[in-house]
Parts: sequence; structure tokens; C-alpha cells
Amino acid sequence: MNRNLDLALIRTFVTVVDSGSMTVAAHRLHMTQGAVSQQTKRLEEALSSPLLVRKARRLELTRQGEQFLVKARQLLRLNDEIWADVASQTLQGSLRVGVPYDLVTPLAPAMKAFAEAHPRVDISLVCATSPELREAVDGGRVDLSLVEYVVDEAEDEVIRVEPLVWVKGRDSDAGQKRPLPLSMVDERCAFRHAVLDALAQEGIAWRTVFESGNIEATAATVRAGLAVTAWLASTVPADLETLAQHAMGLPALPPFAICLRLPATAQPTALEFARCVRESMSHGDVPARMQFAGLG
Repeated sequence: MNRNLDLALIRTFVTVVDSGSMTVAAHRLHMTQGAVSQQTKRLEEALSSPLLVRKARRLELTRQGEQFLVKARQLLRLNDEIWADVASQTLQGSLRVGVPYDLVTPLAPAMKAFAEAHPRVDISLVCATSPELREAVDGGRVDLSLVEYVVDEAEDEVIRVEPLVWVKGRDSDAGQKRPLPLSMVDERCAFRHAVLDALAQEGIAWRTVFESGNIEATAATVRAGLAVTAWLASTVPADLETLAQHAMGLPALPPFAICLRLPATAQPTALEFARCVRESMSHGDVPARMQFAGLG
């Protein structure tokens, strides 16, 4: 006898995993926490297999949950692609895409592919820091966004994971100076706390050379040898140098996840753009076993 999976239950389960919290998942799905918990339990009962276990105040995927999560994402992606294909014949209007300053260039191929396939949709970019973009998605000011998180704190759908690296100008000795001359794009930059925490743990004093919302201005101070900065490895310009781990006495930095954030009820244009982003930017390894802090 054929049995059918309930995609609503699967979407709730994946949202819990991506959110890392029953409470956050409930908010995104516009449900109560009790309803989210009940739907997760119903899915486990339907599959006759535990998917999540609770340890202290943490949620952890079981091995069955890890295996099911891969196929669950495939099911939801296929479902969303089918609806996007149906809607693509008439996609039009506007689409507001949020993107951190350093990911504008990596996002360009996805924007090009989408624009060529859907010329009647007007795309506008909103550039800001990741914390600001998370708030923009939740507040309905953008339709979807790329956001960056320390891997252990990642929410939403992980597109890829990259190392955060120290960057200096060619032949620059700025990394050896103390206090360390540091140039960051913005006070709310997603990398800022990770960088400052790493320096604090090693007892390295630092001073700010430049802070603004302009990534080119930050790059200029680094090119001039006035400071060092920290960027994702794939975004480092060819004329700047990536420092080897612990070079110049600088501490190792944590890896970061590039994630795709959509509202619980995303419009068809946003779903189709998300598909283009996955095809264009998805590569790299994501840890198979993930833990999620906070039950609510």
C-alpha cells in the first residue's frame, strides 16, 4: 500500500533544524511552540523513528534524523521548484534581495541567471550587515537575503561554509604591529565579534583604523598597509594576501556559514531566486551532525 508523506510536517521539522529552536521555528511558521512540537512528534510517529533528541537545553539530530534531513530538504526543494516552475510563466513585479557587502560579487551569477529567465521581475539589492538583513527579512523589508553566521550559530538554510581569514596588503607588516591596526567594514559586521573574541583570547591589543559601510574603503586601508582585516576566503581580492594560520602571531578565526533566509510564506519570485542562488553558490562541506542550542 502506498503511503504519502505530509509535506507540512516535513517543512516544520526542517524549520526546527534550521532555526535551532522550537520557539524560533514557531515564530517563522506563525504557529505556537506546542503546535511545532506536536507536528514534529507526528512526523516521528509516521516514520516510526526518532529524529530529534533533547539533551539538557539542546536539540540534537539522531542518526536517523541526519539521514532523513537530507531527503527532507530534497522533497521540499522539489516541491518549491514545482510551484516555482508553475509560477515562472507569469513571474513579474519586484523582488527585494538582501546581501552583505562582501557577498555582492559572489551573488552576481545568480542575479544574472534569474534576470535572464525572468525579465519581467525588477530586482533591487539591499546591502547591509547580516544582523540588519535578518531583521529586514523578519520585518518584511526584503523578500529574502543571504546572511553570514559563525558555523556553530548558523540559522536558516546553509548554502556553504567558508573559512574566515586574516587579510593584509602585499609586503605589509601591519599584522605584526601592536596594538593591531584593524579595519572592519561596519560596527555590526557579522565577523566583528568573532575577530575581537579571538584577539581577546590571545591577549592581543587592537585599535580601529577605519570603520564604515563601504567595503572598498576598508580594502583601500588594507592595500595601503595601514591595517589588517578579516574576510571569507573566497572574497579576498587578488591583490591582497591571505595570512597563513597563526602567521604574524594572529589567532585562528572560526569558519562561517553563508545562509539563505526566507520568510515562512515566501512569494514565488523569492522561491525561484532562492533556487538560482543554490545552483550558483552551493558548494563546500557542511557538518553532518549538527546541534542546536535552546529548546525555547
